[in-house]
Amino acid sequence: MSNHSNPSTAVKFLQGHFVDMDQQLDASKLGMWAFLATEVLFFGGFFVAYTVYRIMYPELFKMGAQHLITFAGATNTLVLIASSVSVAFAIHFANVNKKRNIIISLSITLGLAFCFLIIKGYSWISEFGEGIYPGRYYTFEGIAHAKAHIFFSLYYMMTGLHALHVMIGIGLMIWLLKKALNHDFDSEYFVPLEVVGLYWHFVDLIWIFLFPLFYLVS
Repeated sequence: MSNHSNPSTAVKFLQGHFVDMDQQLDASKLGMWAFLATEVLFFGGFFVAYTVYRIMYPELFKMGAQHLITFAGATNTLVLIASSVSVAFAIHFANVNKKRNIIISLSITLGLAFCFLIIKGYSWISEFGEGIYPGRYYTFEGIAHAKAHIFFSLYYMMTGLHALHVMIGIGLMIWLLKKALNHDFDSEYFVPLEVVGLYWHFVDLIWIFLFPLFYLVS
């Protein structure tokens, strides 16, 4: 059991059913890991579908990748990696009681998350402009393959689902930023930062898989 130098922090944020802040943090992280396990299963179904169709139509996936904006995908990869780093810094600054730096780090993360969505939105708009729509709305004639819509349907479903998780993450980051502005985080209490940080790293990791699967098919 750890000795807290500031008992008032524990009194303010420690829930009554926990012994101390360490136990509360461990329980919260365990809950997030359990949630992320269900997310892995959820995304796993799409990855299985991707694998099946890629085995069935390998040439289609190579042709489809050529019509995606690889530079935008690569830029978004760097954007999300940078955002994961800034989240890690926010947790570090909480540990060393640098409250102003927590606010700065979370603001950077939030800005990068919006940047990701703007780039992804630009990519989708560009693709829509060419008639690259999902499913039966597909009208693009640049790929001579009867099943071309399958590749792009998977692309929109998987990247769209990921974008939804980014938007959820943005909401969580705004919540964290409000708490940071209220000076709620310090070395004695940073449970929300740890838990949301795990979620954000997961979102980053999913994109690291999506990027090569769709943009770097060769």
